[in-house]
Amino acid sequence: MWPDDPETVEQARANPEVFAKKTLGQIADHTAEVIGELTKKPAVMGHSTGGLLAQIIAGRGLSAATVAIDPGPFRGVLPLPISALRSAMPVLGNPLNRGRAVTLTLEQFKYGWANALSEEDAKQLYESYHVAAPGVALIQMATANLNPWTEAKADTKNPDRGPLLIIDGENDHTVPWAIATVSFKRQRPNEGVTEIKKIPNRGHSLTIDSGWREVAETALEFVKRFV
Repeated sequence: MWPDDPETVEQARANPEVFAKKTLGQIADHTAEVIGELTKKPAVMGHSTGGLLAQIIAGRGLSAATVAIDPGPFRGVLPLPISALRSAMPVLGNPLNRGRAVTLTLEQFKYGWANALSEEDAKQLYESYHVAAPGVALIQMATANLNPWTEAKADTKNPDRGPLLIIDGENDHTVPWAIATVSFKRQRPNEGVTEIKKIPNRGHSLTIDSGWREVAETALEFVKRFV
């Protein structure tokens, strides 16, 4: 959970401002604090921005095993496919969004998240799950290679990083395979196990749509090998 994360979708929609101005560094530090209260290292999994955060946490040596699903890019991951840029434009198109929490329209959600789904399924997911997200976090990812002090960075060389699996949907518009592949290549020199898995015919919604079980089982099988 992110700092101040509401407990329900309804609460999140009623108070979107709680997400505003939450930077990647703040979210990572909050996650590290939660892990610090545990008696042993956990397995860490995250999707999209959470996939980047999972890699940041692993880079701090805090994870026993890590699964990054459709992970946002970090400094050193250079590809910016057209579909990723289009998916990000609702945030990147207005500099004022750095201080805002941004909610997608249904059409924007359908392109960035639900492009591999039917119209009916896309609408159902949007109505069930979509809430605002901090504009600043996405801007940090998009500008990671322009800012030498960016918080969108992962320590890929830490020998305590542990095993890492990157999962990506074949048809993902928000984090296309090209981004996931370069993230994998940046992580691969680490002495820990590094793997990548493409989930066929799936988009960015792969963790919440009807095919979620395939993703969950893939992640769990990987973690069980090490934890």
